[in-house]
This record gives sequence, structure tokens and C-alpha cells, in this order.
Amino acid sequence: MDKTEKQNRRDELWSLLGELPDRARPVTAESADSGDHPLYSIEHLVLDLNGLEKVPAYFIKPKAGKAPYPVVLYNHAHGGRYDVGRDELIRGGDALQKPPYAEALAKMGVASLAIDHWAFGARSTRTESELFKYFLWSGRVLWGMMVFDSVRAIDYLASRADVDKKRIATLGMSMGSTMAWWLAALDTRISLCVDICCMTEFHALVRSRGLDGHSLYYYVPSLLRLFTTGQINGLIAPRPHLCLAGSRDPLTPADGLRQVDKELRAVYAEEKAQQAWKMDVFDCGHQETREMRSDALAWVKKWLKV
Repeated sequence: MDKTEKQNRRDELWSLLGELPDRARPVTAESADSGDHPLYSIEHLVLDLNGLEKVPAYFIKPKAGKAPYPVVLYNHAHGGRYDVGRDELIRGGDALQKPPYAEALAKMGVASLAIDHWAFGARSTRTESELFKYFLWSGRVLWGMMVFDSVRAIDYLASRADVDKKRIATLGMSMGSTMAWWLAALDTRISLCVDICCMTEFHALVRSRGLDGHSLYYYVPSLLRLFTTGQINGLIAPRPHLCLAGSRDPLTPADGLRQVDKELRAVYAEEKAQQAWKMDVFDCGHQETREMRSDALAWVKKWLKV
């Protein structure tokens, strides 16, 4: 698939995400507070990404290394923990290894940014169900609104003088994993994608009767008519992409993982970038293992050149 064909497919994928806010509006940022940690300084930000509601965020500036920093847009998980959101970056989570990613990345000299997504953290004033229904009535798609905010977060990162625009990665676990591969597929400014425990092949999920394992945010109208998971992820190639999964994770049926791996091996081979795609499947459920954490950080180090 050449660049024009890929862009046409990206446009088609965008078209499924409902009516979206104005992308031309400038992103603005207000500094709400700042803090200090032995490994990093933290900027508490309030971003205007969508013109509808303000978005709280953390920017983590490492004390190691020097500006302009490579950066990771960290995508938080769901897990029914609507109160957590961006705090997962600095506090970690039950399904994640320690230390939190803010520390692990800062130690390597890598900056990071995390936002509260719709219905999470400080934005949890409305339930996911309420937002899903309201957006549906309004011609919008909850997942589309979430993805839009992530793309605008990349716009914000690209505006910062202390960020290396050629070294922007995205990483996340569970819902954050899904966000990582959707975002990397749609936004070519992402130079590395690391997804942990949510590479779900849609048709395999249907066969396994696993649809209720994912919450409402996951479902996009007409998606199955036009895309498979492999086809979305193929839009990331030839950029580096590490997929980490558990063989006993009900959200990622094993036959689906094999299908995605087969498809993406072929796509990356066609692009002569075989070394830039890797799927590692571990004997575990829906959790980040020590080996997964080691793999994730190794790929950040290698591909962001830190």
C-alpha cells in the first residue's frame, strides 16, 4: 500500500469517528501547578483540546538527559476506575508493574504527557454511559472524541520547544493500549507505538462472545464493515510497533492475536521493515508482567534513541 492509499484509508477511519470538534482551533495550555520528584519535575496543566471542556494533564520533565526531550504520550487504562485517569502515569495501577511509567521513563531521560480522557479523572462528572448516549444523539462517537483529544495532545507536544518532535511515542495498557494503536494508525507524527494487553482482533472477539468484556467506549459504528484490527494496525507500518499480550487474557482471544501477528508480519515484510514489528505473548491474563515492562522500555530506548 503506497502513501496515498494509506492516507485514503486513514481518512476512511476518521470518517467512522462521528462529528468532531474543529481541528483548526489552536490548542492552549494553562499551568495549574508544578511539583518536584527526585527523577523529574511535573507540570500540572489544563489544556483546551476540543473547545467543549478543559482537559487536565501532567507533563513530566525528566532530570536526566537534556532538552529537547524524546516524549511518550501515555494513555491511561479503563478498569472501571473512572477516578484515576492521568494519575496512572505518576501513581501506577494494580495491573501494572512498578515503578509508575513517569519514573521509569524519566530515569531514561524521556518526558511524558498524560491527559484525563472523557469520563475519567477530573472529567468524571458524567458517566461513560451518559456521554456515550449523549454523543450518539449528537452525531458523535465517544471513542472518536477520545481519539480526537489524543491527537490534539500530540499537537500540544509538537508546540513545546523542549520536546523533540521527531521522537514522539505512544504507550498504554488496556484501554490505553487500544488508544496507542488507533492513535499511531491515524497520526504519522507518532514514531513508536507500544501497546500492552488490548490487541483485540474484532472478529475473534465476536466469535468468543467477548463483546461485554470491553466497555461502551470501545464500539465504533460500522467499523466491522470497513476494517479489521490488522488493517488498522497496518497503517502504522513501517514505523516501529511492539505489541505485548497475555495468552489467557479474555479481552485478546489467542486466535485473534495469531491473526493480527500474521497480517502484520506480512505488512512489515512488504515494507522491508520486519525488525520494526514484534508481538510478544506471555502466559498471563490482563496484566503487565515484568517481562512486558522490560520489553516496553527496551523498545523505547532503542527506537527513541535514548
